[in-house]
Amino acid sequence: MKEFKSYLKSSLFLLIIVLTINPVQAQGKKKTGILLVTFGTSIPKAQKAFDNIDELVNKSFANSDIRWAYTSKFIRKKLKRKGISIDSPAEALAKMGEDGFTHVAVQSLHMIPGLEYDNLVKIVSAFNKMPKGIEVALTGTPLMYKHKDMELFAKRILSNLTKERQNIDAVVFMGHGTHHMSNIYYPALQYYASQIDKDVYIGTVEGAPMLSDIIPTLKAKKYKRILLVPLMSVAGDHAINDMSSDEKDSWKSQLKNEGFEVDCLLKGMAEYDNIVNIWIQHLQETLYKLPR
Repeated sequence: MKEFKSYLKSSLFLLIIVLTINPVQAQGKKKTGILLVTFGTSIPKAQKAFDNIDELVNKSFANSDIRWAYTSKFIRKKLKRKGISIDSPAEALAKMGEDGFTHVAVQSLHMIPGLEYDNLVKIVSAFNKMPKGIEVALTGTPLMYKHKDMELFAKRILSNLTKERQNIDAVVFMGHGTHHMSNIYYPALQYYASQIDKDVYIGTVEGAPMLSDIIPTLKAKKYKRILLVPLMSVAGDHAINDMSSDEKDSWKSQLKNEGFEVDCLLKGMAEYDNIVNIWIQHLQETLYKLPR
């Protein structure tokens, strides 16, 4: 009888512990979710690029719970002043843990594995094996990461410009650029693009090469008409102001001052389905790596 009472007390104690654990985990169930993470945008017109990603991811993973987060604190604060609340990656993961998700695939929607991506990897890693929270969280790689990504991306961005390329002598892509070592991805993309079209140039706003590095070549080749295209997921602030505005230091103005005719395409990379599909492939690979 004493042994039975002792057993009963022990069982009740274990039951109390189990009931304090996340309900899904207490039942031994696996709940998988997807978190899409991007730098973000506060430009309403640019949001259509993210809407396209959301639509395509939902079609590809119809039975999955899909959430979003922005890495840019500046963008999140700016949107909050407009009454729009967007979680940071840490906030989104914490909420997913509270909602019972045990396995989470976090897909980076960044263009290159720069500082934003590095920070995201650290945040996601910290959420692994969280008490009463997420058991496993893995990060999917950015658009340009491996050799095959670069090669495929170069082919697709140029195939997407078939119509706009008519009557254009050269195409100049505007990338964001970074002081991070991952800036090397832009010259690398230049190599892959040049294998397909020798009249394509990759420049950056905040990295290298800059437009000033490209202009001498454009003049030496005696091009007349240039097409400017944003090499960014969305056609946001940089595309609108730094690339295509009439401000004297915009890329369009600088090229016009050098005697070129300039056309601008205000369309983010994420507005093209075949580009989004590269991110989706990375997400698929990440989901496959999650424990089954």
